[in-house]
Amino acid sequence: MPWIQIKLNATKTNAEAIGDMLMEETGALSVTFLDAKDAPIFEPLPGETRLWGETDILALYDAEIDTQLVLSQIKGSNMLAADFAYKVEQLEDKDWEREWMDNFHPMQFGERLWICPSWRDVPDPTAINVMLDPGLAFGTGTHPTTAVCLEWLDGLDLEGKTVIDFGCGSGILAIAAIKLGAAKVIGIDIDPQAIVASIENAKRNGVADQLELFLPQDQPEGLIADVVIANILAAPLRELSGVISSLVKPNGYLGMSGILDSQADDVATYYTDQFNLDPIIAQQEWCRVSGQKKPE
Repeated sequence: MPWIQIKLNATKTNAEAIGDMLMEETGALSVTFLDAKDAPIFEPLPGETRLWGETDILALYDAEIDTQLVLSQIKGSNMLAADFAYKVEQLEDKDWEREWMDNFHPMQFGERLWICPSWRDVPDPTAINVMLDPGLAFGTGTHPTTAVCLEWLDGLDLEGKTVIDFGCGSGILAIAAIKLGAAKVIGIDIDPQAIVASIENAKRNGVADQLELFLPQDQPEGLIADVVIANILAAPLRELSGVISSLVKPNGYLGMSGILDSQADDVATYYTDQFNLDPIIAQQEWCRVSGQKKPE
């Protein structure tokens, strides 16, 4: 099915109201906000839609839509100047799921570890290969936050260890830890879809019997591990620092990502009392904070 996209420029003060108007009054099938200056904003507060100083609004319509009528409706709303800038584009009809699958290739992390899409052949059968289908959960290895965590895990001696993956997403880090020698991994996530994706990926990799998965309200009390990995976001890493730190055994290891370079030093301060921290590792604008827990 072909589509028409209308692109408008707005500001953070009017973008959300314009988006609502496009959906309710002009028949837009979807509305997306993009940063016109390529300066992403992360971690909106609960219930808050945080936008950018200069925001592009992309409204998607059926190709049969009368674009002149839509533009007249936008003008009549008086939400934009009479000479507002816009661009109308016809979008190619694609199988977007297939498009994504075609561009997800095997990737190597560290010395031993490969993440391979479940629908592709592995490039090195002798390597440690994690076969992955992320489903609707976050975590393919393509994002820098996942990449720096995989590289960190590859550099640890996990043989016989217990690992907790706090915010397990697709299960990519948990399964990688098992493949790298961990005896047992516990995955925790607030999203039920992540639990489903992790279970399926664990079965795909033949490690389901070594992976325990829990929603936070269901996790056992007193969990503790030799290694804890938390690839979430800076705000929960700060807010849950006490919980996360308590999961790590004395002399155990903690690795955290989902942290922007502008946030890394601040996040680290929440862990310096209990951990001897490593130098912060950056990849693109994302960072990893890691360290070893101090003995009791």
